[in-house]
Amino acid sequence: MLNIESISKGFGDQILFDNTGLQINPGERVGLVGRNGHGKTTLLNMIAGMDHPDEGRITCPSGYRMGVLSQKISFSKESVLKEAMLGLADHERDHYWKAEKILAGLGFSNPDMEKDPALFSGGYQVRLNLAKVLVSDPDLLILDEPTNYLDITSIRWISQFLISWPREVLLVTHDRGFMDNVVTHIAGVHRHKIRKIQGNTQKYYLQVAQDEEIYEKTRQNEEKRKKEIEEFITRFRAKARLANMVQSRIKTLEKTDTKDKLQELKNLEFSFNHLPFDGKQVLIAQNLNFSWDPETPLIQDFSLTVYPRDRVAIIGKNGRGKTTLLKLLSRNLESGSGELRLNPGVSLGYFEQTNVQTLNENFTIEEELINSHPDFDRQACRNVCGAMMFEKDAALKKISVLSGGEKSRVMLGKLLLSPLNLLLLDEPTNHLDIEACDSFAAALENFPGAVVLVTHNELFLHALATRLVVFKSDGISLFEGTYQEFLEKEGWEEEETSTAKKSKPAGPNKKKLRRQKSAIIAERSRVLKPVQKKIDKIENKIEKKEALTRSINEKLLEASMEQDGPGIQEFSKELAGLENEIENLFTDLERLTEELETKKLKFDTELTALER
Repeated sequence: MLNIESISKGFGDQILFDNTGLQINPGERVGLVGRNGHGKTTLLNMIAGMDHPDEGRITCPSGYRMGVLSQKISFSKESVLKEAMLGLADHERDHYWKAEKILAGLGFSNPDMEKDPALFSGGYQVRLNLAKVLVSDPDLLILDEPTNYLDITSIRWISQFLISWPREVLLVTHDRGFMDNVVTHIAGVHRHKIRKIQGNTQKYYLQVAQDEEIYEKTRQNEEKRKKEIEEFITRFRAKARLANMVQSRIKTLEKTDTKDKLQELKNLEFSFNHLPFDGKQVLIAQNLNFSWDPETPLIQDFSLTVYPRDRVAIIGKNGRGKTTLLKLLSRNLESGSGELRLNPGVSLGYFEQTNVQTLNENFTIEEELINSHPDFDRQACRNVCGAMMFEKDAALKKISVLSGGEKSRVMLGKLLLSPLNLLLLDEPTNHLDIEACDSFAAALENFPGAVVLVTHNELFLHALATRLVVFKSDGISLFEGTYQEFLEKEGWEEEETSTAKKSKPAGPNKKKLRRQKSAIIAERSRVLKPVQKKIDKIENKIEKKEALTRSINEKLLEASMEQDGPGIQEFSKELAGLENEIENLFTDLERLTEELETKKLKFDTELTALER
């Protein structure tokens, strides 16, 4: 069990955490979410002991072991298997089969396990680091973006591995589908606090939206009520008979806390610059062939026609040729034979993770955008900087000081400036947070041009793909249909068909939605009716008391004119008592009205979310 108590952490003027905490209980698998730059990695570093909070403390039981996935590459053994076995506990040093099982799940073949780790790509080296963490069998697995560089079958394998993990997991990933499939709880870093709920990301974000809507509605109601109290005080301050009520409201005003308006949190604003295109075909590839080694062909006799508004997803295991095909289509690589034709009216935009190396380290972000698109003025480039969350002085940062994720955002910014009608994208979401991934998917959906995409994010595939280029062990083929249709008709060759079918996302069940809606409406009526009855009852009482007050005021006036001392004393005392009762009734009325509005807002928000 891990306990984070009242921690605060900041860097200069930037506050990341402000007197907040989190507890991870035995057996919980917790997904950590939050916008890039809001402190997720800092929190992981503090938990792992690589950083420390400014205030508060992080505790765990004696002997509690943590396994942390490192993105740093450093190997000391001559084979992949021996390197993976370094992660084994002391009493399991010779249990090589445990390391073999995990390596196989992560995509290493038996011959691969005997090779030198230095011979593998960066992606496979990160997988080896992941294998070392998994075989160490810690009490708490801390995984920061474990699905980067994994293909779909490996992602599915690690998903099942983590679901069966008997102890605790703390996971950060941009892949929302993977996170929802694995975790039992979500912990969100939001407005310098950490909030944990049981459930998936959809439940968490809905809860945050509801809470913020209620907060803002309450704040507006309190401001309105405060203004009414101030007007009452100003209006009746000079009237002696209402002095008690005025004084009471002054005290109420002094005790009222003023809620600050919530600062708007900015998301990445993706919107691709579309160049109109009237042709019937965007790209035609015929009988493409390519191989790095003549004896092992990678792509053979492949043909593809891309049409306007196409959403073509390229899928398959790593190392089969997905990125190579995209490079051939973008003309960043020459095919061995075959023909590739782009319509003369096509403007192509190409994104690849390694393209960040083309950025000029000496330029600022603003200069990089201006120099890549001289036709655009500075303001247009500044607008794109803002959309990529490099606002104001942040746009003046040097490329050399940016993180890998920030450099990827600069590359995406350069794409946003270009007038395009064909997008070729190779894993564009690896360095985006969940909110940014959602925004990016929406931008691709709204883009009027054609998209050819390499991704291992199954939510993206389900949401976008209308055609698939599938790399399998027996070659490359074109599947005319959606990703769900592919899973149902063909599936992944490494998995049983039943496993593939389990990944089918639940479609909307209209009857179930109607039942849920009816249940919410019934509950709304059941909860609100008693409160409304109390309000009606109090309003009737106030009306009667005020009528009685007017009657006694008339009697008091008559007694004053007749100089009836005992009558004046009796009526004044009765009037004071009535005014005190009316004041108490108004206080109850304010409380119940606020309670009613808060409950109404909660049910209305639930109904709105259901209708979406």
